Amino acid sequence: MVENPQGVEELSSEAEKRKLFKQLEKLTTEERNPATRNIDLASSREIATLINNEDQSVAGKIEQRLDEIAEVIDLLADSFQMGGRLLYFGAGTSGRLGVLDAAECPPTFGTLPEQVQGFIAGGKEAMFVAQEGAEDLEENGVREVEHAKVAPPDVVCGLAASGRTPYVHGAIKEAASRGCKTILVTTVPAAQIELEVDHLIDIPVGPEVIMGSTRMKSGSAQKMVLNMFTTGAMIRQGKVYENVMVDLMLTNKKLVERAKRILMIFTDIDYTRASKLLDEAEGHVKTALLMELGKVDHATSKQLLKQHNGFVRKALLSL
Repeated sequence: MVENPQGVEELSSEAEKRKLFKQLEKLTTEERNPATRNIDLASSREIATLINNEDQSVAGKIEQRLDEIAEVIDLLADSFQMGGRLLYFGAGTSGRLGVLDAAECPPTFGTLPEQVQGFIAGGKEAMFVAQEGAEDLEENGVREVEHAKVAPPDVVCGLAASGRTPYVHGAIKEAASRGCKTILVTTVPAAQIELEVDHLIDIPVGPEVIMGSTRMKSGSAQKMVLNMFTTGAMIRQGKVYENVMVDLMLTNKKLVERAKRILMIFTDIDYTRASKLLDEAEGHVKTALLMELGKVDHATSKQLLKQHNGFVRKALLSL
């Protein structure tokens, strides 16, 4: 018998291709949507209506997973309290959504850029131009986790509409081996997931408007879930007073003016006084707010916030 390593490799490759094909066949996100089979003949208004009708089902699917989402919010709040990080890993649309959520945390909640990070298969270039094949190797995810020096109490969250992206699997497996808590957000049913995680958030949105276009309902579902994760965890960190974000970083003129408006909303001061108060508080909105509402000086305000883990309302109640 003549050995043919190359032939064996080709056979293995062909077998892998067929296996992947079979997996895709079973995914709900890869099915045809009976409601939109005539969309290619629809008018622009009809197209918009069909898409809108499908989008309306997403919130209902998420509602069925609110208990699991709440558990993740608690997990993240505890992790942040201990100095841990939230690290998103995804490819394509899912990866971009993770990067987006991470990028919005510092200006919105005054966090350090390191606290919430997003990693996308293919690196920064993949944010703008698809990097073909970057998601196909688990080793790429493993390497990212190693490079980020992931360790408890860090939390790793994988984002994969199909639930089977190798890059994401590699990152989650490596994080778990390091003792970190893991999360997977997917838009196929849990029964189709072949990966062990601590928290599985499956939002089975069903067939997309356009078969396989997971930037649509799947993307919307993931964006909504990530909003809940970080917003919920930040609220639990005292980043919000009533329903207003008061720990924002004044990184541009708009945010400076928003900070002044926040002070004016909660107090009886005018624009000039708000500007002066913000300067006295060294640009820290929560400190300024407590100074005015509690009638305390800068040092006392900072100390009270520290004692009450950054919660303005709790600090005020103590007075």
